[in-house]
Amino acid sequence: MERIWIYQSNLELTTQESEQIIKKLSGFTEQWKAHGKQLAAHAEVRYNRFIILFLDEEVAAATGCSIDKSVRLLKEIQSELNIELFDRMLIAYRQADAIKVAPRSVFENLIERGEVNENTIVFDNTVSNSEELAARWEVPMKESWHAKVFQLPA
Repeated sequence: MERIWIYQSNLELTTQESEQIIKKLSGFTEQWKAHGKQLAAHAEVRYNRFIILFLDEEVAAATGCSIDKSVRLLKEIQSELNIELFDRMLIAYRQADAIKVAPRSVFENLIERGEVNENTIVFDNTVSNSEELAARWEVPMKESWHAKVFQLPA
């Protein structure tokens, strides 16, 4: 099982931007170390919206310093592409075939208007390993933490 970090972009990335991110992160993960030990890591971009960093902690675990290095790189990518990757108040959800992102207040309004409901697919970026990513990253709202935080109509 791999430890993961998910960074959600406020904007949909172009294919070129996604490729640029993967190239940059591939170079980083090839050199990423913790206390001199090479980390077994890789990254991917899903749906041109989510950057996911994977780390096999059975090979070597990340340290505070190594995690800080990854965060610095993501902040660099954020600045280069003029996107936001660290706003945890943006909620990602599916609407038809599109993935939308809305600030909390807008998301609450969508619920009130019935445009988002208990069956709307939401993304739980709090998942922390590859097993959780597969099982509960993309789930109906009623099965995620979103249902506890946002008042669904009765």
